[in-house]
Amino acid sequence: MLVAFRQHFLIICKIIQKLARQQQIRINNQIRSKELRVIGPEGENVGILPVREAIKKAEEAELDLVEISPNARPPIAKITDYGKFLYDQKKKQKQAKQKAQVTEVKSIQVKIGTDNNDLSVKAKRSSKWLSEGHRVKVEIFLPGRTKYMERAFLEERLSRILKLITTDYKIADPIKKNPKGLALIIEKK
Repeated sequence: MLVAFRQHFLIICKIIQKLARQQQIRINNQIRSKELRVIGPEGENVGILPVREAIKKAEEAELDLVEISPNARPPIAKITDYGKFLYDQKKKQKQAKQKAQVTEVKSIQVKIGTDNNDLSVKAKRSSKWLSEGHRVKVEIFLPGRTKYMERAFLEERLSRILKLITTDYKIADPIKKNPKGLALIIEKK
């Protein structure tokens, strides 16, 4: 029974070591530096210790020595359960992913002769998108010869729709010429 338990324990240790190598997190004897700044199991600062002494402290507490910040001088390691450490890391990544807000760049397109009613509909839609936190690309489409009209006139046509947008906004990307005509990107203030 004891032999079977030991074999299972060794298999589990190998799996943990393999996972550590994949994620580049060093534990116990894999830590290469001579000295470490050690954080205890309760989060207290133990101090700067040689690696062997830090591993002994971890073994006394029946926990692992996990290198948290290998790039610091000296590297930082924590005495903790490695499985719990991995679980906490995954949990933090999942929470960060949930909190990350995805912003899309929505687009509206108008022509030079677009009527005021159509402009107001597009401005309402843009205001809604801005209030949701998206960026809005406002394009003035210039077919054929209209591409060669005066830039001041074209910018005035583009500003007509900007005046109708009710949500406070700021210009994220100024007016630029693109293959379709002129475009600018706005976002919520």
